[in-house]
Amino acid sequence: MTPQTNAAPASASTGSGSPEPDLSLPGALRRIPFAWTLAALSVVGWLASGALVLEKIEKLKNPEHVTVCDVNPWVSCGEVMDTWQSSVFGFPNMFIGIVAFAITLTTAMGILAGARFGRWYWIGLQVGVTAGFAFVVWLWSQALYAIGILCPFCMVVWAAMIPMFVLTTVRNAVHGIIPVPPALARALRDWTWVIVAVLYLGVIASVFFRFIHMFVPSTM
Repeated sequence: MTPQTNAAPASASTGSGSPEPDLSLPGALRRIPFAWTLAALSVVGWLASGALVLEKIEKLKNPEHVTVCDVNPWVSCGEVMDTWQSSVFGFPNMFIGIVAFAITLTTAMGILAGARFGRWYWIGLQVGVTAGFAFVVWLWSQALYAIGILCPFCMVVWAAMIPMFVLTTVRNAVHGIIPVPPALARALRDWTWVIVAVLYLGVIASVFFRFIHMFVPSTM
């Protein structure tokens, strides 16, 4: 028997009614583990967004309100809420999170319930998650290099969006939703968690060096 070569990195599942992926896939990329991971990340992001909504409402009722994450001049949700970057589209950004994470949570629950989504749905989810990740990257850059203040609840949203974007993108590449060469799909499959770790380390390093005065006492 001739061994199979140049096989797809996972089962050739490209749309609704596709079979369970090959067990050679990392756990988080298989159907049910992916759904549970997506659900957990969605809940974390939704709760952080919800906390921000509640604090924003209190700020609107009382501009002098001190939020639960107003720690010092460099760590303050309240100070960040007072900037234009916190309402880019004319309304508070956290309302986007409330809706977006509800959609990803619904997707995860649908998968766990046995739903099989069509290719168009996965493409739409990919567009949404990619847009959310890009928006988070922009907010991260603004927090560090324009505003100069960290918002802890916002950072929780960042922490949820990183693996959500990576896992969804790799899942779609492996399943043929995103057309990529088989070698690239295999590389993404094998290095999924390394990519997540590198992104986390990049964020942590950028925060450390931008706010190094908070971590290393000045000798001057």
